[in-house]
Amino acid sequence: MTSCLMVGAALLALTAPDFTLEWQHSVEKLQWRESWAVASDGLYLTMAAVKGSGAGMEPGDGARLVEGWWVWHPDLAPVPSLTLAMSGATGVGWTLCAGAVCQELAETGGTLILRPCTKEEWTNRAGP
Repeated sequence: MTSCLMVGAALLALTAPDFTLEWQHSVEKLQWRESWAVASDGLYLTMAAVKGSGAGMEPGDGARLVEGWWVWHPDLAPVPSLTLAMSGATGVGWTLCAGAVCQELAETGGTLILRPCTKEEWTNRAGP
C-alpha cells in the first residue's frame, strides 16, 4: 500500500513514507523543522532541527550545529497523530513537504490533525 497521511479531512498520498513539517516559533520567531515517518502503528519523529535557541527552543540531546541549524535525532515512541495549532501569531503557517512537493497549511483556524490513513480510507479513495 502506498503511504498516505490524513491532513484534517484530506488524504495526502505520499511517494515515500516520510514528510517534513516546518514552522516559526510564535515568541522567538525562529524556524523549527521536524522529519516524520508514516507507519501503520503511528508517526515516528526521525529528526528535529531549530535555527537558533531561545525560550522553549532548546536543541535536543546530541544536537549538532549543521549549516546554522541545531539538528538531532530524538529516540521517541510513535504517536498516533499530531495536532498542529494554527493561532496566526507567527504571521506564517505550517509548511508540509512530502518529497519535493511542499504546501502551506492554513495560518489560522484552530487546530489541524495529521495521522496515518487507514487501509480502508486509502481503498475508498483509490477505488477498486
